[in-house]
Parts: sequence; C-alpha cells; structure tokens
Amino acid sequence: MAAPLKLSRFYEWGRKIVGVGRNYRAHCAELGNPVPKEPVLFLKPTTCYLPEGKGPTRGPPGCTELHHEVELGVVISGGGRNIPEDRAMDHVGGYVLALDMTARDYQAIAKEKGIPWTWAKCFDTACPISEFVPKEKVSDPQDLNMWLKVNGEVRQKTNTDDMIFTVPYIISYISKMMTLERGDLILTGTPMGVSGVQPNDELEAEIEGVVAMKFTVGDTL
Repeated sequence: MAAPLKLSRFYEWGRKIVGVGRNYRAHCAELGNPVPKEPVLFLKPTTCYLPEGKGPTRGPPGCTELHHEVELGVVISGGGRNIPEDRAMDHVGGYVLALDMTARDYQAIAKEKGIPWTWAKCFDTACPISEFVPKEKVSDPQDLNMWLKVNGEVRQKTNTDDMIFTVPYIISYISKMMTLERGDLILTGTPMGVSGVQPNDELEAEIEGVVAMKFTVGDTL
C-alpha cells in the first residue's frame, strides 16, 4: 500500500481552496458592509498556490489595483460531508499563514456588471502561503495575533477572536455544501487594513509565535 501523501505538502496535491469573505467584524465596518448572517464563500484553484521562496506574487494581466489580504489558513487532514461543528476540529491537520491576493479593479468591474469575480481571485500566484504548521502547535485558532507589513509599515493587525464565524463553524458549514477532502485549504477571512501594493513592494506577515513569511510583488503576469 502506498504511503499517504504528506499533509505538509498539501499545496502539491490538494484539490481545492475555499475562501471565506467578510469574516472579520472590523473589516466589515471598514468596508461599510453589514455583518453577514452566514459565511460568504468563494473558490480559488490550486494553481494559485505560491509557497514561500518560489518567486513573487503577481497580479493578472492589466491589473492596476492589486491588494493584499492576510489570512489564517486551515489545512484539512480528514475529509467528510455534513461534519458536526463539535467534531470539526478532528478534521484539521494544521495551519498556514496565507495571502488572498485580489485584483480589486477586476473585482469592481465584475461587481458593476453583476457577474462572478473569478478573475479577481483566481490568477496564478494569488495564494502565497507559509510553511505548514502542525495542528498541535496551535492551541486555539481563535486567539492568534496576526499582522502584515508592506515595506516595513504595518497595514493589517488583528487577533483572530475578531472572526465572525469560528474555524469549527466554517468547516461544518462548508461541509454541508461540498465534501471536504484531505489536503483542502480553507482561507478564514482577512482583517481590516486591506490596501494596494506595487511591483517591488516587500510583504511580511506573521502569526505571532507560530509562523512568519516574506514575499515580494512582481510585475503582472
């Protein structure tokens, strides 16, 4: 029998990335959006993955407004459907620090036309990720200090206790709609402070005491 694929290399063989939008109270207030009553979900293809050290993150062709969104990523270790919330953490294998890079100009055009904003989220290099952190190294995913700097300036800073929907709730909610599989990544939302970046900018992010990462911004694809 073949050995199971290493969860720490999930980005090489995992099948989907599920993003959660508007999941921080302060971010909703910043955008003037109402607090959602249920999670807002979107998908990113696995071709978005950009492990640390594998090059810069780049906006899609013609993008003039590329934004950073720092997030706690949850890596699924055991698949399932209709997962009860009180058993959801049994399906977590670990975590990563992630960036949900967004082409905000593409997104604005799509919203204006009333069409899906796939291109704003799904371009190559749109999901930079840190090294994998085993579940045992995070005692409580709802009590993590997380920040992002651009060229040394703090742009985003939060504690994950500001999440509207907790990690167990999100896992349970997603699994009612689609089967979660080993190696899937869930992006749990971004805090306030989202802003634009330019080529040659340096992005630095950290979940304090857990994991840190650095990326540069390159020219568009």
